[in-house]
Amino acid sequence: MNWSRSVRIVGAHAEGEIGRVIVDGVPPIPGETMLEKLKWLNEQGDDLRRFTLFEPRGAAQMTINLLTEPCTPGAHAGFIPMQGDGSHAMSGSNAICVTTVLLETGILEMQSGTQRIVLDTAAGPITATATCSVGKVESVSLDFFPSFAEQLDIEIHLDGFGSVTADLAFGGVYYILVDAAQFGLSIEPGAAQALVSTGNRLLAEARRQLSVQHPLVPEFNAIEFCMLTSTESPADRIFRNATIMPPGRLDRSPCGTGTAARLAVMHAKGQVGIGDEVIMRSTIGSRFLSRIVGVTQVGDHNAVLPNISGRAWIFSNGEYGVSSDDPFPEGFTMADTWGDGIRHHIPPL
Repeated sequence: MNWSRSVRIVGAHAEGEIGRVIVDGVPPIPGETMLEKLKWLNEQGDDLRRFTLFEPRGAAQMTINLLTEPCTPGAHAGFIPMQGDGSHAMSGSNAICVTTVLLETGILEMQSGTQRIVLDTAAGPITATATCSVGKVESVSLDFFPSFAEQLDIEIHLDGFGSVTADLAFGGVYYILVDAAQFGLSIEPGAAQALVSTGNRLLAEARRQLSVQHPLVPEFNAIEFCMLTSTESPADRIFRNATIMPPGRLDRSPCGTGTAARLAVMHAKGQVGIGDEVIMRSTIGSRFLSRIVGVTQVGDHNAVLPNISGRAWIFSNGEYGVSSDDPFPEGFTMADTWGDGIRHHIPPL
């Protein structure tokens, strides 16, 4: 092989959502903080995301997680999730994948029983508690940073539907949340295309009609995702989440940051109390166990402290490379699978 570039990647998924992890082959990322590293990747180092995530090495329905040295004292590792539309501050399902990969591959020494790991992210450090047995991570519980409802019961106009009622919340990134029943949709695999199409339109309108600004972090000033929601069994506190992710796909897991945002909304509406166990299920039926463990303040906002638990499985271990004469060294995208939500990347031949 005449490779001009290569990285080693471990493949994992958390409750169905693919979160591959780069474990070797990337030089140190510039930046004194994780937020600075994230900014550098988006503004100057985006070739790494394209190389690993775009075709032929990657696909639309996945994330590539970059491991870094932590910036926060006491953290064990830093990570940045790279997705179809860019690199992001945080992802709950990917934190579960990263924790599992760190321990099961021996990057961090695994201990039997429960083990606490601090992951450094651009949204702040997050504590992951792994339950381990016989060389396997059986589950990962995440103590999220404060999450809060920004606005409740907002009216958003969407052509073809008129005004729909939505909530705006922060769970590590900003979400617009809307009950899928307002569009006559159910959260199930057969509705995936309709959910994505509707969610993309809703996200675009929310970005056009609303503005956000995190009270403590100036860089968090955009609505990043749309979550369509439903209730499966109110008596058993079982709910369904469908996070629509640019450029145009559906999160296969119940979504960690989206679950945190939804818990903040539910608490603000009096639908869930501190300590109540809530089951969040995905479009494919996989689940996260979640609860609110406390309350706090973020600026003027009443905020909750979510805890979210799920499982991840490693499914591959190998290398990505590119030959020196490959006409697509940074990969390519096309609208048949990547949708029309991004400017398509086709290098000149």
